[in-house]
Amino acid sequence: MTTSASTTFPTRAGGTRPLAGTGTLVRFALRRDRLLIPVWIAVIALMVLSMPNALNSVYGTPAARVGLMRQMAANASLRAMVGPVFGDSLGALTAWRIGVYAGLLAAVMSLLIVVRHTRDEEESGRQELLSDGMVGRRAPLTAALLTAAIADAALALLITAGLAGQGGAGAAAFGLGVGGVGLVFATLAAIVAQLTASARLARGLTAAVLGAAFVLRAAGDSAADDGSSALTWLSPIGWLENVRAFAAERWWVLPLFALAALVQGAVAYELAGRRDIGMGFLSTRPGPATGRLGTAGALAWRLQRGSLLGWSLGFFTAGVVYGAVTTGAADLVQDNEQAREIFRRMGGQSAITDALLAAVIGLLGLVAGLYIVQSVLRLYGEESSGRAEPVLAGPLGRLRWAAGHLVIAAGGAALIMLLAGLGFAVGYRKDIGPILGACLVQLPAVWVIGGIAVLLYGVLPRGAVAAWGVAGAVLLIGWVGPALNAPRALLDLSPFSHLPKLPSAGMRWQPVLLLTLLAVILTGAGLAGLRRRDMSG
Repeated sequence: MTTSASTTFPTRAGGTRPLAGTGTLVRFALRRDRLLIPVWIAVIALMVLSMPNALNSVYGTPAARVGLMRQMAANASLRAMVGPVFGDSLGALTAWRIGVYAGLLAAVMSLLIVVRHTRDEEESGRQELLSDGMVGRRAPLTAALLTAAIADAALALLITAGLAGQGGAGAAAFGLGVGGVGLVFATLAAIVAQLTASARLARGLTAAVLGAAFVLRAAGDSAADDGSSALTWLSPIGWLENVRAFAAERWWVLPLFALAALVQGAVAYELAGRRDIGMGFLSTRPGPATGRLGTAGALAWRLQRGSLLGWSLGFFTAGVVYGAVTTGAADLVQDNEQAREIFRRMGGQSAITDALLAAVIGLLGLVAGLYIVQSVLRLYGEESSGRAEPVLAGPLGRLRWAAGHLVIAAGGAALIMLLAGLGFAVGYRKDIGPILGACLVQLPAVWVIGGIAVLLYGVLPRGAVAAWGVAGAVLLIGWVGPALNAPRALLDLSPFSHLPKLPSAGMRWQPVLLLTLLAVILTGAGLAGLRRRDMSG
């Protein structure tokens, strides 16, 4: 027997109470993200909180810290990478060294949360079902923004508490600034989610704006050593550094985050009230189910090409920027034995420039692990949304369907690392062959991370999101472990620690081949699990 929505729910709350059901949706969102959000918060917070001890081991004396400030004032290329430094305390150095990247990661976390609980829900059809019941028209958007705000507030609180020993006022300013960047991009993602009809496009466009904000901040900081450039002020990441945590805090900068979030939130609410569920203001061109989309690989390419394009542009740009600043960064640490030792732990025992190149390329490899997890988990997104079911109802088998996405994942990882190498060649302008080799040698470790994601998806699909935790843990070990002189046993948990440190060291084929074999085994086991289990639909 069919029961109409009006019979089941006598009064549709969306017409008279636009926020009805918001609390329930927030609880549901937090339950769905009970693993994802804590992992993001933990990784970002641990990166920040590990910095004081790491910096103290490198710049342990007031004279060393004053010397660093003088060098940074004269080193425009390195300011473009990490921003200017405003004070010689450990707290001020922490805000300088990790502030830009903490803000970037908070922004990524926030935009993913908002798009996941707005546009993703509409694409899956769940939002339409909820809107037929006792859920207000603006409740889903409100719940998504509140979920992101809760995550940003928790991150700000952890940073404030963890850095309080360096100065309570500075810790609060820095924590609020990082959370503020996250909130600005959460509300920006809310606008983009109303404009587009695709979650992929919403994530891609918001990430593109985030990349532009980083470039504006970098250009402004390279032009001025005090954060006063107009380009710096055009970027929310520039606002974060201009808070000047632990260095005569500028509290008046913090309201900029609140004002931007309020304005963007108001725009998102206005747009949400003017469109139908599942629709967007930017129309999408429908594509045929034959011809170029007639194979599993072509369909996977159509679904993932936008994301791959964004990652490709980001890695090429990062290669250009980091290649250009390599010489300046090497000059900065040339006279600091502790800093040289950290880079050598990350990049191999060799000349400081080669060790620095190896360390930076290794960090890009760690970030590529995030790309491959995202690409592999596209399989779970297609399955959980129900879109995989009609595709698999025909002659296309599960393994061929999955293989289309996995080729994009593994091949895409190779492409972005190759483009990073080409970017280094443009920025560094020498040693092109060794640098390309250093970038490509990261791939076996990246593929291992992807293999773990395939295994989790194939054997335990509801736990596939744990692959983000694996990638985050590996990123944390690779980023923070060498600076803290972590035990070798801990560093060896990361597949990246077993790779040869090109271009500063010689090539070793054994670990490369073993990691590649391990990636194949993990992927094969995941596909075997996918073949045998029921599809969730």
